[in-house]
Amino acid sequence: MTKLPSLLVLALAAAVAMPAAAAANKQNTKMSACQAQAGEKKLEGKDRQNFVNQCLKAKPEKASTSNKMAECNAKTKGMSKADASKARSECMKAG
Repeated sequence: MTKLPSLLVLALAAAVAMPAAAAANKQNTKMSACQAQAGEKKLEGKDRQNFVNQCLKAKPEKASTSNKMAECNAKTKGMSKADASKARSECMKAG
């Protein structure tokens, strides 16, 4: 019976730690990407530090699906309904 409370405490601790680990991994990935970009630009010293700091603060751009939809609709204009539907689906999946 004494093992059950111990297991519950351990499970709770693991559940709390998982999101923190995922967030840390995401931040490490972003840091690596920013460092790589700074290396490609051959930045050093304060310039590199400033670039990496700005890179880490930057929010990722969200893809605009409404523009993509309009673009795909324009490409399928004049097609039969079945062909247009198929082509639009492929267009939306592309890049």
